[in-house]
Amino acid sequence: MKFSTYRWIPLATLIAANASCDSGKDANQAAAEDGGEPVTNRIEIPATVRSNLGITFAKVERRNVADTLRVPGSFELQPLAKHEYRLLLPSQVRFAVDQFDEVKPGTLLYEFQSPQWLELQSRIGLAVANYNQATLKYEALSTRIKALAKAEFKRADLQSESTVLEAELAGRKAELNAALTAAMNILNTYAGPDENALTPDDLLAPVDVEGRPVSRYQTISWIEAKAVVAGVVESLAITDGSFVDETTLVLTTIDPTRIRFRALGLQSDLMKFEGAHAASIVPHQGKGGDLNDTLPAKLTIGLDADPTQRTVPLFANPQEQRPWARLGVSAFLEVTTATTGGVVLAIPRSAVVKDGIVHVFFKRDPLDPNKAIHVEADLGLDDGRWVEVKSDLGPNDEVILEGAYELKLASAQSGTSQKGGHFHADGAYHEEH
Repeated sequence: MKFSTYRWIPLATLIAANASCDSGKDANQAAAEDGGEPVTNRIEIPATVRSNLGITFAKVERRNVADTLRVPGSFELQPLAKHEYRLLLPSQVRFAVDQFDEVKPGTLLYEFQSPQWLELQSRIGLAVANYNQATLKYEALSTRIKALAKAEFKRADLQSESTVLEAELAGRKAELNAALTAAMNILNTYAGPDENALTPDDLLAPVDVEGRPVSRYQTISWIEAKAVVAGVVESLAITDGSFVDETTLVLTTIDPTRIRFRALGLQSDLMKFEGAHAASIVPHQGKGGDLNDTLPAKLTIGLDADPTQRTVPLFANPQEQRPWARLGVSAFLEVTTATTGGVVLAIPRSAVVKDGIVHVFFKRDPLDPNKAIHVEADLGLDDGRWVEVKSDLGPNDEVILEGAYELKLASAQSGTSQKGGHFHADGAYHEEH
């Protein structure tokens, strides 16, 4: 019994399919008997077929496709979008951020410890001690000279010694200022942009360390390097904890929002680019993408043309931001060269497919949304993204966008596209008789 049951299933399916075909045939015959022309270019596309073929629709638009040049290219960083951080001293480095981390001005990037910094601290300490010693000697001698002056007793040798000590004090002061200035420059170089610049007095200011006052410069063992601009860490140039020489590149940050679009135009179109009225960047047409998604941009023609390839570089700076506008992403630059062209009815170029030696598109039947009309395209101007259609199309019509090629293949038989028909539930296509 099981065997006979399974045997009848395909037979039942075949009967249902034939009944469907007969019903379609009867409807066509009924139309003819009523004196009307049989419908020969309609294809039924119910919801199941639209889902199986991934069919989507696009509305007809009024556009100016006559005066647009379309040039492929890709996004790249602007020259000032990248920032490098290097060392002033041979140092050991330890990172506080990782690759792809977002940073803001003042964010701690890394710390470094240098033997030269330790030597500079010792130099400051010695200069402070020498200056204090010279100050005490000069003050003691000045006090003695003043005491003798009150007693109306003058000594030429004390005046001469005072002059020597005064010169020595000035020299010690200069040594201390030089050491403090060197330390101040290093620390301020790596400070955040919003931090107040350190002064020599700041370095000598006392800081409480375990209950005892210590000069601030003595408390700094690891120097902190902070971000100057906002961005994303692109790369770490060295290994964490490694010891490297001065001027070594430590890390690089980029601002991913500071991008521009670079394309190569033909030199024969140079005058058109010079007189361009507007420019925009458009993405590749992906499934589910917005056909009208354009990015306004300011066009700049490069300085150096290529005499061999006969091209000229074009740079477009986006005036807005889009999620798809990212470094390295390819797209198209559309340049409007004039504003005198007329507005025409246009459909997306990808909605038009080639059927043998003719181009066709599928228009949604305005009287029945579950049917598509097979139309041989009378095309006009084409800018590579939109194409003018001169006949069999109205401003309120819709055309099949995604799935047009699959629909053409499904409705083809022996290499020739049929003028009308319908689909079965299993996806099989049947021509109208």
